Amino acid sequence: MLVAGAVWTVVRTYNRLIRLRNQTQASWAQIDVQLKRRHDLIPNLVESARGYAAHERTTLEAVVTARGAAADSGLGVTDKAAAEDDLTAALGRLLALGENYPQLKADRHFATLQSELTTAEDKIAYARQFYNSAVQSYHTALEGFPGNLVSRLGGGHGRREYFEAGAPAQEATRVSFA
Repeated sequence: MLVAGAVWTVVRTYNRLIRLRNQTQASWAQIDVQLKRRHDLIPNLVESARGYAAHERTTLEAVVTARGAAADSGLGVTDKAAAEDDLTAALGRLLALGENYPQLKADRHFATLQSELTTAEDKIAYARQFYNSAVQSYHTALEGFPGNLVSRLGGGHGRREYFEAGAPAQEATRVSFA
C-alpha cells in the first residue's frame, strides 16, 4: 500500500510538472501572437506618418529596423524582450511625431492605428503578466518537494526565463509643462 501511494505521488507530480510546463509554452505562444499583431500594425502606422513627416526619415527608419529585429522568431525570451524594448522606444518616437504634426494627429487612419496599437500594447502587457505567472508556478512546482525529485526522473523540466521589461520600459515618463 505504501509503494502504491509513493508511485501515485510520483505520477501525479510528474503530470503536474508536464501541465505547468505546457502552460508556460502556451503562455509564451500567446505573447508571440500579440507581438505579431503589433508588428503587423507598424508598417501601416509608418506609412501613415510618412506622408506627413517625410523629413523625419531617421525616426521612420528606426521603427522599421526595430520591428525587423523584434520580429525575429529565433530569439529567446531575454533577447526577445530586449528587441521589444527597442521597438517600444522607437514607436514612442513615432507617436511623438503626432504631437509635432497636428495634421497627422488629426488624420483618422493614424488615430485608428494609434488606438489599435494601444490596445495591442495592453494585450501584450497582460500576456507577459500571465506568462510570468505561469513560469512562477512552474518554478515553484520544480523547486518544491516532491517536484524537485520527480523532475530529475523525466527530461525537459528545466527552468524558464521570465519576460522582463528592460530599462526603457521601466523608466517613468517625465511630463514637463515648460
